[in-house]
Amino acid sequence: MPMSGGVLFIGSSSIRLWDGLERAFQGVPALKRGFGGARMSDVAAYVDRLVLPYRPRLVIVYAGDNDLAEGRTPREVLGSFREFVGRVHAELPETRIAYVSIKPSPQRAALMPQAVQANALIASHAAATPRVEFIDVYSLMLDGDGRPRPDLYGSDALHLNDAGYALWRSVIAPYLESPARSLNAPEVVVAAGARS
Repeated sequence: MPMSGGVLFIGSSSIRLWDGLERAFQGVPALKRGFGGARMSDVAAYVDRLVLPYRPRLVIVYAGDNDLAEGRTPREVLGSFREFVGRVHAELPETRIAYVSIKPSPQRAALMPQAVQANALIASHAAATPRVEFIDVYSLMLDGDGRPRPDLYGSDALHLNDAGYALWRSVIAPYLESPARSLNAPEVVVAAGARS
């Protein structure tokens, strides 16, 4: 079992397929525990297996994309995230949790309004909840016309390519050392919503 006190990345295949993630953040002990098809509801249900054994100082979570694709509402995604936070903090009250916003995939462009709403709900919850942060990648993954940038995705138009992961790395990196609440400006969410 890995040493406690590191940074744990969990969630769906966007985490699982991130080649080199555990070496991507120099000097930061990172562990990848994503699984294909994961929903936010799954991540919440399996906290005992996914999070607690590792006793991380920080959990980076990407999930919710698949929930929306299966017909769950943004409020249901928020509910699952709140359940996740509650279960983690019940056992590990000092652990920070950072939610990576649902990305705007070309293949799921029809779901962008729901993604914007889910992201806004979770960003608001994070702003009001101690040791919870929101990381906006959504707005940076749009082109000038508010459409998903195809240059960030692989041939399936759903999963990230190397350029997409490089963008994620640059946005996530500041959160790994210390709380970065100053980066969670509310206008980020408003801008993302306005551009979709």
